[in-house]
Amino acid sequence: MNDENKSKSSKVKVMYVRGEEASSSRSSGNPRTGKGGRSADRKAPTDRRSSSSPRRDEASSRRNDSSSHRNDSPWRTVSKRPTEQAESTQASGEEEGLTAKSYIDPEQLRRQRQEETRVYGENACQALFQSRPEAIVRAWFVQSVTPRFRETLRWLAANRKAYHVVDDSELAKAAGTDHHGGVCFIIKKQTGLDVAAWLSQAAEQDCVVALENVGNPHNLGAIMRSCAHFGAKAILVNDANLLESGAAVRTAEGGAEHVRAVTAPSFLQGLDAFRRAGYSIVTTSSHEGQPLASTTFPAKTVFVLGQEGEGLHQDTLRQGDISLSIGGTGNIESLNVSVAAGILLGEWWRQQKA
Repeated sequence: MNDENKSKSSKVKVMYVRGEEASSSRSSGNPRTGKGGRSADRKAPTDRRSSSSPRRDEASSRRNDSSSHRNDSPWRTVSKRPTEQAESTQASGEEEGLTAKSYIDPEQLRRQRQEETRVYGENACQALFQSRPEAIVRAWFVQSVTPRFRETLRWLAANRKAYHVVDDSELAKAAGTDHHGGVCFIIKKQTGLDVAAWLSQAAEQDCVVALENVGNPHNLGAIMRSCAHFGAKAILVNDANLLESGAAVRTAEGGAEHVRAVTAPSFLQGLDAFRRAGYSIVTTSSHEGQPLASTTFPAKTVFVLGQEGEGLHQDTLRQGDISLSIGGTGNIESLNVSVAAGILLGEWWRQQKA
């Protein structure tokens, strides 16, 4: 977005303003042409007897009178550059129908949009409303889902939050996808929590998933769903925004509201902070490591998972206290990262609740 306040045509706008010397009477006529005035000279009767050509003299008089009005018009033309218009609009609040109250700073609008994200899908939106309704900025619904969102609609109306009941095509535009599930919220993002802040309030039994270069929103959503199901409340990522994409939150089916993004200056620094706090770092490999079935997990565990194909970097693998593999037939190279996360989390949950 260009910060300069320009009109669509980029042309200089022209205003007509009255001079201080102008009379308040209506004798000035049209401000652009100077015509239409009711001067005493024009009202004065013409002495036809002293004129040899009455019609010609009358026409000449009218031309001179019109020219006089154009030259003596109390209106003058003032030109303003677009930037000057923006400044005067903000200062006086009376230009182009805008008021000082309604003027929006483009930089402020850009910051607001960076702080907001879209959430769609019925389960995701229901969970968000139950967890943090104050985060909702605006909402869209199709008519068929409104009976299941009666409480949400009442809350939005009571708190003066904008909402719209629209058809499917309009909702697809608002959500940016056809897979909106009949509802879409614009919400304030939930910023990531620093690793030190998380460790200061972590429980005695705490399972964390650390994701290195995992960016597919559907995988992220599936991992958040498994975390919520098995009680893992934090995911270490480099960018907290990854967990707040519309596709990831929808795939999580409400699980995103039970998981917090944790960040650190770097991924390896984050792992080191967890280790120093008493967590065991567990890495996975498709080719080596002790079998999952014979591994006992401590109460505080960090499962480290990488993107499919390349897996974990060597520096990350060296950070591991435990290296394990998930046994199988060997017919395929590896499991989907979200599937592997679900298996590991399920085993940790079983051991802690046994």
